[in-house]
Amino acid sequence: MDLFEYMMPWDLFALFFSGLWSLLSLALYAYVAFCLYTIAKKTNTENPWLAWIPIANIILACQIAGKPWWWVFLFFIPIANIVFAILVMWKIAEARNKPGWLGILLIVPIANFVIFGILAFAD
Repeated sequence: MDLFEYMMPWDLFALFFSGLWSLLSLALYAYVAFCLYTIAKKTNTENPWLAWIPIANIILACQIAGKPWWWVFLFFIPIANIVFAILVMWKIAEARNKPGWLGILLIVPIANFVIFGILAFAD
């Protein structure tokens, strides 16, 4: 017997959308990593390839912002991580000669992907 014969229609629906969600998550991670990589290249930051490695990309963001590497630990404190992420993104925006308030927009769900694109690709 085939595995799919035992599955109910809602199981197939869930399987399809979980796979779709996984692909979307990977695509968004790749987009943000590529934007951070591009920002690091444009700001002449050492080791821009760190943008592709989880947690190391936070270190890279702190380097671009001119903050010490140990700020990475602050990103693991609930609620405080939002504040420190805004501060880091504010400094990254200023490093790209953009207004710092763009960093605040990173807490807005869809706008955060647009802002990463603006910081990476606008001159």
